[in-house]
Amino acid sequence: MTGSPVTTRAADDTAERQDSLRQIEAEVGVLIKRVRRVIAERAQEVHESLHPSTFLVLTHLADHGPLRASAIVCHFAMDKASVSRQVQHLLDLGLVDRTPDPEDGRATLLSLSDDGRRRLRDVAAHRRQLLDERLGDWDERELADFAAVLARYNATLERAG
Repeated sequence: MTGSPVTTRAADDTAERQDSLRQIEAEVGVLIKRVRRVIAERAQEVHESLHPSTFLVLTHLADHGPLRASAIVCHFAMDKASVSRQVQHLLDLGLVDRTPDPEDGRATLLSLSDDGRRRLRDVAAHRRQLLDERLGDWDERELADFAAVLARYNATLERAG
């Protein structure tokens, strides 16, 4: 006999697992392409002149601001000149305000302007409505399960570094 049933089963499980991992990789690739497209669309919805990478800076400020430009540099691992250009673009579009840092008068803090906050809020509401329409045949349990599995996936990969 060439192998026990346990060995054969383990080999089958490994093949199934590898197939599943390949499928996850492929589906995540599709998701990444979709996310890139959606980011570009959202940027255009916020302002017709907003670049997708600058949109990411804007949403980071919305979630974590007010911030110094140096914090944006660190978060996105970008050079200071790139962040400076993006921040200036956001200021020129009226989406961000710059105020003195109360802890250090030489530094400034960046935060969303009222217009930037309103535009982001409107775009997010519109996008949630579209998502709800596209997932209209998913029941609440399926949505909750998917959200939980996706959160677990992201947390696991975050811990892995």
